[in-house]
Amino acid sequence: MDIKVYPSLLSADLLNMERSIEIVKDLSDALHVDIMDGHFVPNLSYGPSLVKALRNRYSIPLNVHLMVEKPENFVDMFIEAGASHLGFHVEATHHPQRLLKYIRDHNIRPFITLNPATPLNTIEYLLGELDMVLIMTVNPGYGGQEFLHFSLKKIKSLREMADKEGINLDIMVDGGIDLHTAPLVIEAGANVLISGNSIFNSENPREVIIKMKSIRYKEV
Repeated sequence: MDIKVYPSLLSADLLNMERSIEIVKDLSDALHVDIMDGHFVPNLSYGPSLVKALRNRYSIPLNVHLMVEKPENFVDMFIEAGASHLGFHVEATHHPQRLLKYIRDHNIRPFITLNPATPLNTIEYLLGELDMVLIMTVNPGYGGQEFLHFSLKKIKSLREMADKEGINLDIMVDGGIDLHTAPLVIEAGANVLISGNSIFNSENPREVIIKMKSIRYKEV
């Protein structure tokens, strides 16, 4: 599988976001946008106005991650804003299958996110509805946290589940992903790296992306 990299704008220079994006956009497979409500996670971040501004300025896919309670109350505004991929936490809604279908019916790729301690059996019966899953490798809410190594077992198990069902699944990982942890998650079965600090806070963001995308299973 080819490795994809989605730079996380949570770590971009807030006062110079356009400059941050311009540095990485041609090497990036999508831009990752975290939406936090201060309830589901203890932080606040961007809203649909940023997604709309990004869509009006760039053609690159926008991977929008809703870290909110009752995501069904939020999806319409991000569909209208121009999200390319739209995901929510399985822990945050009672009817995930209904919400997945609603998003897909609007021609947007839906995905489900799992917190580090959330077991895979919460999405076992939803795999047939999915081609993207996001495994959080830190507890969500803040950038710059330390990678949780027990997440590797979950990534490996999810890849095995998808392969057994014949599902071509994009397994995304987010949290503490850098040039040290990227080979570990790729070896476990992830193929989409969401990374913020290690890209935008590096001396050469482009070089970091190139190195991440060059990692292959045989190298780990």
